[in-house]
Amino acid sequence: MNRRQFLKRTSAAAIALSALAYVPTTFAAEKTKRVGLIGCGWYGKSDLWRLVQVADVEIVSLCDPDKHMLAGAVEIASQRQKSKKEPRTYGDYREMLKEKDLDIVLVGSPDHWHALHAIAAMEAGADVYCQKPISRDVREGEAMVEAARRLKRVVQIGTQRKSTPHLIQVKKEIVESGMLGKIGHVDVCCYIHMRANGNPPLEPVPDFFDYEMWTGPAPLRPYDGLPHLRWWRTFTEYGNGIIGDMCVHMLDTARWMLKLGWPKRISSAGGIFVQKEGKSNISDTQVATFEYPDFDIVWQHRTWGAPPDPDYPWSVIIYGDKGTLKASTMRADFIPADSKAKPTHFDCVYERDQYPEDVTEKNIELNAAPATRLHMRDFLAAIDTRGRPVADVEEGHISTASCIMANISMDLGRPVVFDPAKRIVVGDHEATKRLHRDYRSPWKHPGKA
Repeated sequence: MNRRQFLKRTSAAAIALSALAYVPTTFAAEKTKRVGLIGCGWYGKSDLWRLVQVADVEIVSLCDPDKHMLAGAVEIASQRQKSKKEPRTYGDYREMLKEKDLDIVLVGSPDHWHALHAIAAMEAGADVYCQKPISRDVREGEAMVEAARRLKRVVQIGTQRKSTPHLIQVKKEIVESGMLGKIGHVDVCCYIHMRANGNPPLEPVPDFFDYEMWTGPAPLRPYDGLPHLRWWRTFTEYGNGIIGDMCVHMLDTARWMLKLGWPKRISSAGGIFVQKEGKSNISDTQVATFEYPDFDIVWQHRTWGAPPDPDYPWSVIIYGDKGTLKASTMRADFIPADSKAKPTHFDCVYERDQYPEDVTEKNIELNAAPATRLHMRDFLAAIDTRGRPVADVEEGHISTASCIMANISMDLGRPVVFDPAKRIVVGDHEATKRLHRDYRSPWKHPGKA
């Protein structure tokens, strides 16, 4: 029976359970975990609902500067959790964390807030699940790792490809078994048209939205509509573009599968080559090379045109002398170099039968839900043992910082060599200065310049 036949004949539940064999999923259930969420937008709520599905938790607190977003999250939370209680609500995360009564804090805010929110949650005594990328600049990431180690907190980053059932199987059955042979190159890419662009007019800030608090340490842009409805990702004031949003996932996946640490050198080129008509200031085209001792990992994105392989528009492709592995959130294929050998196909796992509420949930990524549930189980298991989760904050820092330094290389027009021990870009004072960004007053940067 080949892989395609097997997947057709086997239920999604059985496949998910087989993946669990590779990931620790047991955790203590004596105490109901008290949970808070900072950032009640799309993925913040999605992470929270996945946690509720796999653990006995009480949603105690919700925080968001948008009162409408907050009210919607309260309504769903009171329906989802067993107690049916409405969580407390806050517009300022500092007020929420003053209570110091949370076991877990989920950080689902925009990238420019991740470090301040996560570190404050750790200091308030909570373990943290933080969305990727972990930071907007490299010094923030260093500060997050330092805080996690100093305060002995468990910090799981939302790079949930490491908990994606079919990718766990691919890693074990194709990569670790040696079926690829000698690996000589890796491609990672995103050709999805996800660069928001346009010229919306300026308008008054609505009374239900605290724009000052939402902006926080970032520069205060003239208000031209609700930024948290995916508009913010198109600006470097808040994030690191497509490479910071999407490469961090696939670079992290490649590093995990191939047991890689920091790249020895990073170079990148790109810019706004096609989509010049709108306000967006992130690149629409970019190539980055992450050099490792035995091969390079090369990233490409275009937010225009067609992908070279329509089945793998966002993916990691590993080239070995015995075969090629293509992998994405939706599928994977191993193509042997020997034309007489049969390819092996892996399908995405769905869990609609086990979690029927997935089907009716607004804006859910059905293909990602099983991965996030498994990621949450791993997080809870690490909390139980006080060990390191599969997507520990330090691993998230390496993947995030590598993408940030690719942008630095693109901006400066030269390669960068980062020394994580000395915390410098070797021989490049200007690049080292760019590892730290200035904060808008009165916010204080958590890292050392």
